[in-house]
Amino acid sequence: MIVSRNPADPADEVGRFEAAGRDAVDAAMARAVEAQRAWEAGGAAARAAALDALADALRERAERLAALIVREVGKPLTEARGEVARAVAIVRYHGQSALDADGELLPPAPGTWQLATRRRPRGVCALITPWNFPLAIPLWKAAPALAAGNAVALKVAEEASACGAALAELFAQALPDGVATVLHGGAETGGALLDHPATACLSFTGSTAVGTALVAAGGARSLPVQAEMGGQNPSIVLADADLDHAAATIAHAAMGFAGQKCTATSRVIVERSVLGAFTERLVGAVRELRVGAPADAATAVGPLIDDAARDRALAAIAAARGRGAELLCGGEPLEPGSVLAPTLLALADPGDPLGQDELFAPVACVLPADDLDAAIASANGVRYGLAAAVFTRSLEHAARAVDALDAGLVRVNQSTAGVDLHAPFGGTKASSFGTREQGRAARDFFTETRTVSISL
Repeated sequence: MIVSRNPADPADEVGRFEAAGRDAVDAAMARAVEAQRAWEAGGAAARAAALDALADALRERAERLAALIVREVGKPLTEARGEVARAVAIVRYHGQSALDADGELLPPAPGTWQLATRRRPRGVCALITPWNFPLAIPLWKAAPALAAGNAVALKVAEEASACGAALAELFAQALPDGVATVLHGGAETGGALLDHPATACLSFTGSTAVGTALVAAGGARSLPVQAEMGGQNPSIVLADADLDHAAATIAHAAMGFAGQKCTATSRVIVERSVLGAFTERLVGAVRELRVGAPADAATAVGPLIDDAARDRALAAIAAARGRGAELLCGGEPLEPGSVLAPTLLALADPGDPLGQDELFAPVACVLPADDLDAAIASANGVRYGLAAAVFTRSLEHAARAVDALDAGLVRVNQSTAGVDLHAPFGGTKASSFGTREQGRAARDFFTETRTVSISL
C-alpha cells in the first residue's frame, strides 16, 4: 500500500493507493493494446478533439489541481498554478500537432512515381514519471504519444500518487477507455512495464541511476528507451553582467521549489574580478526569498519532499564544510515540515562532490573563475549536461558561451530553470539518453518512420 503524505505537514495523509503488481499491469496492457487500434484508426481529427477536451477538463479543475500539487508535493502555490497552466497549454499544443503532416515527399529516382516517408505510432508507450512536476511531466510525455495514435500506460511516482489519480479521472472523462491508463507503484511496477511484451517504447524521467539501468535493460531487448535524468547546472556570471539582475534570477533558479528541479542552478561560476561584489548580491537575493508554507502565494521556498531528502542535504552541507567549504547563508533545518533554509556555500575546488553531484535541494555553491574560458571549463567539468546559463552584456561573450557550453539547454541572461513547451528539451552526457522531448521533436520518439517507394 502506498501512503502519500503532505511534506509541509507529514501528519496529513493525502491518500492511500494500491500498487499495481504484474497481474494489474498485464490487464492494463491488454486493454491498452485493444484501445490503441481503435484510437489510431479513428483518425487524427478525432484525436485532436479528444486532447482538446482533455485540456478543457484540466482548465476547469485548475485551482483544485494546483491545491493538490501544493498539498502532495509541497510546491509553492504560485508555481503549482503555473504548472497547471503549462499542462493545459501542453495538451492543447499536442492536440493540434495531431493534425501535422505525418511524412514528407522526397525526389524520386527515375522510374519511381513517388518516394515518401510516413510516420506511424509505435503502439503502447510506457511512461515513468517523477513527483516534482506531477502534472506537466506526465502530460508532456502522454500528449505527444496520444496525438501520434499511441496508447499510454503511465506509472506515476509514489510521492505523487494523488496527482496521478486526478490524472486518471481526467483521462477517463476525455479519452476512450484504455487509451491512457495510470498505474501506481514503485520499482516492481516499473519493471513489469519495462518487461511487458506489449510495451513498444519506454519514456522515463528521474534519477540517473534508475535511468541508466532502464536504458541498459531496454537495450537488451531492443526496446526504444528515452531517459531524462539528472543535472548539475551552472550559471556563469561575467564581470560585464548586470549583477543585480543575475543575482535575483539565479536566486530563484537555485532555490525555487526548494531546488527540486532537474534544471535548477547548482553551481554559480563567477568571474574573479566581481566575485565579492556579486556574492554579496546573491546572498542578499537568496535571503529575500520567502520561505514558508507552500499554500501561501508569496512563498518561493517550501519543504523538501520528505525528511529523508532534507537529511541528505544537511549531510552533504556538513561534509562540504568539513572539506573546507565556507557557508555563506542558510544550512539549517526549519519547521514545520521538511524545510531547509536556502543555502549557499563558497567552494574553491570545482571537483568537490558538492559541485559534481546532483543534490536536488535548495543548495548551491559559488565558484571563482579567472575568465570566460576558465568558467566554461569549470561549467563543463561534470558528468551532466542538462542546462547552463551565462550572464553578460557582451554579444561576443554570449556567442562564445553558447557554442562552448556542453548542455542541451543554454540560456543567456535567463534562469536555467525552465523551457518553452514548443522547444526541444533534453541534455547531453549523463543527463539524457535518446531523442528530445517537447515541441515537434517529441513525436520522433513516439513514432516510427517508414520510407515508401512507389512505381506505377
